Amino acid sequence: MSSENSSHSPERSLGHSPEPRPEQPLRKPRVAVVFGGRSSEHAISVVTAGAVLRSIDRTKYDVLPIGITTDGRWALTADDPERMGIADRALPSVEQIAESTDGSVVLSVDPGSREVVYSEPGAVPKVLGDVDVVFPVLHGPYGEDGTLQGLLELSGIPYVGAGVLASAVGQDKEYMKRVFTSFGLPVGPYVVIRPREWELVPDGEGDGDGNGDQGRAPGAAARKKIVDFAAEHGWPLFVKPARGGSSMGITKVDDLSGLDEAIAEARRHDPKILVESLLRGREIECGVLEFEDGPRASVPAEIPPVTEHDFYDFEAKYIDSAAGLVPAPLTPEETAEVRRLAVAAFEATSCEGLVRADFFLTEDGEFVINEINTMPGFTPISMYPRMWQESGVGYAELVDRLIQAALRRPTGLR
Repeated sequence: MSSENSSHSPERSLGHSPEPRPEQPLRKPRVAVVFGGRSSEHAISVVTAGAVLRSIDRTKYDVLPIGITTDGRWALTADDPERMGIADRALPSVEQIAESTDGSVVLSVDPGSREVVYSEPGAVPKVLGDVDVVFPVLHGPYGEDGTLQGLLELSGIPYVGAGVLASAVGQDKEYMKRVFTSFGLPVGPYVVIRPREWELVPDGEGDGDGNGDQGRAPGAAARKKIVDFAAEHGWPLFVKPARGGSSMGITKVDDLSGLDEAIAEARRHDPKILVESLLRGREIECGVLEFEDGPRASVPAEIPPVTEHDFYDFEAKYIDSAAGLVPAPLTPEETAEVRRLAVAAFEATSCEGLVRADFFLTEDGEFVINEINTMPGFTPISMYPRMWQESGVGYAELVDRLIQAALRRPTGLR
């Protein structure tokens, strides 16, 4: 036995204790903020990420900004929120802030160690360190719809927000409404046109050989379905992508003459479209946030009519920054009811983390739920943070609560 390990070592025989080793500081949780993506909401995701990066407490967390380009490549980006906003009506992109100028950086996640690794052509992969939680601020398909959530579940990495099922349901407006209906939540009239319906002809007008009628224009059956819906519920109609967001691809159609152009615009974003009738009433929104003891609803907000736009579209939301009323001028009974319905929608779709629920308060005094957003607009001017600010939870605290909720939550079945 060496003298260092002997009970008769000089230090011990003289009654001296060994020098205490300095305590190693605890490693801060590392948060990967993932943003951008392949959907038409790419730019808004970049704007959201800039606000989140600006607000994360750097004394509490290490931060790793990771952007996904419009063609699906993953890249390290500059941690520079000032370059991630809308400037002079110009929208930002991941390509503008990627650290690799040729966009060649590739990232992957090691499922065993949660390490994020990046490599460049001809270079040895470099380990960026353990990632403790991912904050995905992607909007729309290929990010908010359960695809990224599934990847993170496979990798065993905790993440902010809804899981795979809730994300998928929250992205697809048809199935979202079906879930709401099954839980007794009121929804407005709608009709869905699936991609295959564009190639069908109306009943009785085919030639019976199963190949369709070559004399009919593609989409005749789908168009007839919408016209029949309009005959039952009246004009105007709203034609929208079934799996979109940020009001992109939505057209208000006042009569038959504008229908074809509206369909083409919606299908430019999604081959599956949703057509809704006009609900006359007030637009009310309510935020839901997961606390330690369960989900709670914020004070609601109202989106007043926007005089320079047909409806609360993308330009009104993000370019002209049309402001909603927070809190909404509702009676105490109306406020309590919309908050109850918002939490009910959160629970019905098995959401986690956060949700913004959008309603119409009809002229009959009834609330009708329009949709939920599992990763709502999260810029400082967005309604979700504004509603929580009015409810006593500031933007930085909101970000922190979401990260902490994700760190508490295991991956896998739960």
